[in-house]
Amino acid sequence: MSIEHRVVPLLRLVLVVLFAVLVFLQVFSLPGQFAHLAEESPADAGLRWPLTAVSIYWVLCIQVVVIATWKLLTQVQRNTIFTTSSRRWVNAILGAIVAAWAVLMVVFLAVGFTAADPGLPLLLFLLVVVVAVAALLMVVMRALLRQATDLRSDLDTVI
Repeated sequence: MSIEHRVVPLLRLVLVVLFAVLVFLQVFSLPGQFAHLAEESPADAGLRWPLTAVSIYWVLCIQVVVIATWKLLTQVQRNTIFTTSSRRWVNAILGAIVAAWAVLMVVFLAVGFTAADPGLPLLLFLLVVVVAVAALLMVVMRALLRQATDLRSDLDTVI
């Protein structure tokens, strides 16, 4: 039994749990958290809806990554990962990461110019860098997938 036959089901289980937690966050936790923030701190009540929208947007980006990863795992199991159809799912992952990074950059700039304490801007800067690294890694992975797909199609033509 190959390693992917043991790891793929486990990874699928983790993805299902992650997706369920993300849905719970979107529907209950995040809206409730920011409603509570508005009640406890009336001065920050104006941030309730922008913070809710941005955080739900980020969760949606993660959900896109989870779904695309699930689709890629299906292709791994079917031994069709080195086909052009897998590029679409890698592009979806990259698009979700870039979309999340763009909004994170806006939040970082907005907070960075208004914060009195450097702690939150530094944390946001760290997140900007981490998400940028994830996006750049996906660009490299996409290039590797393209090369492997081209090699596979060349081999299929020869054989």
